[in-house]
Amino acid sequence: MPEWSRIARRIRVPLGFVFALVYFWLARPSWRSIAVGAVLVVPGLLVRALASGHVRKNEALATSGPYAYTRNPLYLGSLLMGVGFAIAARSWWIGAALVVMLFAIYIPVIRDEEIFLRQKFPEFEEYAQRVPALFPRIIPTPKTAEAASPGFSRDLYLKHREYNALLGALAMITALILKIVRFPS
Repeated sequence: MPEWSRIARRIRVPLGFVFALVYFWLARPSWRSIAVGAVLVVPGLLVRALASGHVRKNEALATSGPYAYTRNPLYLGSLLMGVGFAIAARSWWIGAALVVMLFAIYIPVIRDEEIFLRQKFPEFEEYAQRVPALFPRIIPTPKTAEAASPGFSRDLYLKHREYNALLGALAMITALILKIVRFPS
């Protein structure tokens, strides 16, 4: 399994670009499906943006902001966006591909990252016992909520280039709209 985790980590971004092409080809959007899908895409983008402004990769264990609710807010945000775009596409094939990618790519990557975090940060084990892996707590535990944190950092958001998720989402929504306009069903 660790070998597959490394492979999954390497292929997830290129696979995402390939998936975007297949997505566009299979998508059968409507104005309503885009609007309903956006109800999940927008919060997904927000969760990812907030998370990227709290994480100091390989320097400190992120436990504040969205990390007080879930250990993997970036993946949670991606999942919300994926479900939102699957709804916008109105295609069961896309929904099925999303589920396959979650289990085949993202779960192994999450496990691999957590192995690294356990080795790098001794406090990770206690944090992992308080905070769920993916689906968030409604209220953070008092210890997590009180964690010393400099708060959201716009500089970290920019450093991690998280604005690319926003640009990608806007490009895909634009492509779906163009598909409706140019190729009405």
